[in-house]
Amino acid sequence: MSNKKFVASLFAALSITAFAAPAFAAEVPASFDPSKCKVEYPKASLMNEEQGTTSMSFLVNADGSVSDSKLDKSSGFKGLDKAALKGLAACKFKPGSKDGAPAQTWTKVDYAWKLD
Repeated sequence: MSNKKFVASLFAALSITAFAAPAFAAEVPASFDPSKCKVEYPKASLMNEEQGTTSMSFLVNADGSVSDSKLDKSSGFKGLDKAALKGLAACKFKPGSKDGAPAQTWTKVDYAWKLD
C-alpha cells in the first residue's frame, strides 16, 4: 500500500437545486474552490482500498458558512461519506444569491474518492 498514490477529486459539476424557491426568484447557488478545500482520505479507507462518490447537499449561509448538510447518496462506505461531509462542511463557500443579494441557498456537491 505504501507505493499507492491516492487522489480525492471533486467533480467540477456542482449541480445545484433550488429547494422550494419561488419561480420568480432568480437564485444562484453557493459554490467553492475545490483547490482550496482539501478532505483527508480516511486511513482505514486507504488500507481497505475503498473508492466511490459521495453525493451531498449543503445549506450555505449568506456569509459562506455551512449551516446544514445531508448525505444524498452514499459512496458505499460510511468512512468516506463521513469524511466528505465533515471536510466540506468546514470549507468556506462563495455565498449564493437570490435576486442579486447574498442569501442562504442549498448546493449539491459530488465528491469522488479515487485511489490511483
